[in-house]
Amino acid sequence: MPPAPIRDSVAPAPAAAPVRPGATLAVTATATALVTVAYTAPTASLAATAQAAHLGASGRPWILTGTLVGVSALLLTAGSAADDHGRKRVFTLGTALFAAAEALAALAPGGAVYLAARVLLGIASAAVLAPALGLISHAHPPGPARVRALGIWGAAVGLGIAVGPLYGALVQQWAGWRAVGGGLALVSAAVAVCAAGYLTESKADRPHALDPYGVLTLAAGTSLLIAGLAEGRGGWGRPVVVALLAGGVLLLAAFAAVEARGREPMLDLALFRSPGFVAATGGALFTGLSLVGFMSYLPTLLQGVLGLSGPAAAGVLALWSGLSVLSALQARRLATHLSAATLVALGLLVCGLGEAGLYGLTPGSSWLRLAPGLAVAGIGSGVLNAALARLAVSSVPARRAAMGSGANSTARYLRFGPGRGRHDRRRRLRPGGRPGLRAGRARPGDGHRPRRPGRRRPLPPRRGAGPGGPPSGVPHPRGDARPRRAGARRPGPGPHSQAVTPGDAADLR
Repeated sequence: MPPAPIRDSVAPAPAAAPVRPGATLAVTATATALVTVAYTAPTASLAATAQAAHLGASGRPWILTGTLVGVSALLLTAGSAADDHGRKRVFTLGTALFAAAEALAALAPGGAVYLAARVLLGIASAAVLAPALGLISHAHPPGPARVRALGIWGAAVGLGIAVGPLYGALVQQWAGWRAVGGGLALVSAAVAVCAAGYLTESKADRPHALDPYGVLTLAAGTSLLIAGLAEGRGGWGRPVVVALLAGGVLLLAAFAAVEARGREPMLDLALFRSPGFVAATGGALFTGLSLVGFMSYLPTLLQGVLGLSGPAAAGVLALWSGLSVLSALQARRLATHLSAATLVALGLLVCGLGEAGLYGLTPGSSWLRLAPGLAVAGIGSGVLNAALARLAVSSVPARRAAMGSGANSTARYLRFGPGRGRHDRRRRLRPGGRPGLRAGRARPGDGHRPRRPGRRRPLPPRRGAGPGGPPSGVPHPRGDARPRRAGARRPGPGPHSQAVTPGDAADLR
């Protein structure tokens, strides 16, 4: 019999993993909403959270700024790593780290550990946000399906901003500030499991080499710049503020020089010659500068000026963010008639008109005074979020989709939070929701002139009192027979007394 033919012993190529567009969109949109929920959750209960975590007045702004430092420093790096080493891998690790950061915040024994957990939360958020648009674009080919998916992702951004303050205020009141982080840790852990099971891996055909100098200069530069903007609330001329801002600008200039000379830069500067990339980056920068930064401060403003409770202030903010969700879902109808760059310009214009309608708020105003402006700004914000997501993906090569998403989000978060003004440091909430001023200052119209803490008015002479003061057993005219040190405040409640909070004590020191 003839010998049997020899067969090649080459194993068949493995079948490509199935792509699940619906599951990919659900997982990435949920994780994106969680990121914005985690950032905005403390905004409606910032003072209560800071007091419970034993943070003074100087540490309170860093509850938000610490997250900004982490997310802005590593967004672009996370996007490049996702394109080169796997978007699913970076995304899944990011969601797992997100759960660990929230668990650490919930179990933090003190303010230092809590702030460290917030910075770690920002790093994890960068690893979640940067690959998200790359995963969506890989699962949805160009066309109406991708436009719809990116609109849903943009709506998830607004949904997180709507839910975050309300969730934080209600959970903090019912179960305490630790339960806020604990709940987010459980949900994000479930999302990490879903990401590992349902996402499909995608990455560039030829990975780039590591750009260590670019990573270091960008991370250090953005961190110093955000820290300088945060500390500038206490005075822009202070040496520490000038040093932080100058160091941040110099390091970012060094980053640009490194990327211009590198053979395989993390950020190809030639992209700035593309009008689409410039429109996406500039639109994201102005969104964070003029819109999201102010809206993240709005709950604190409503509590301090109008005397609203935390949940009520979060509900007012939900008018803006809720309409942004609806308009982002409907933005796909405009995409068939207008380009993404045109929609970015239109969204910015509508947001500007809405914010102009917020002008003129006074302590005697009602929150209804803000409703028309918030509604208009919310509609513009939704159109803007959907258009920016679409432009961030389409303005870069497909193999660098996560890097484009990271660059866009870096511009947005670089100016997300430092819009919170000095009002937050100088004003303190008094019992009943009315804003009070710092110690040692009289309220306007109360009939008293302000006194410096070191001066005391002489006591009026009292009948029967000796040269050393009132006789034993007779109450002192100020209500306390014991001498008090200079600058001490009245111990008992009075017509002009205020409750002393840890933030006030830090200010007094």
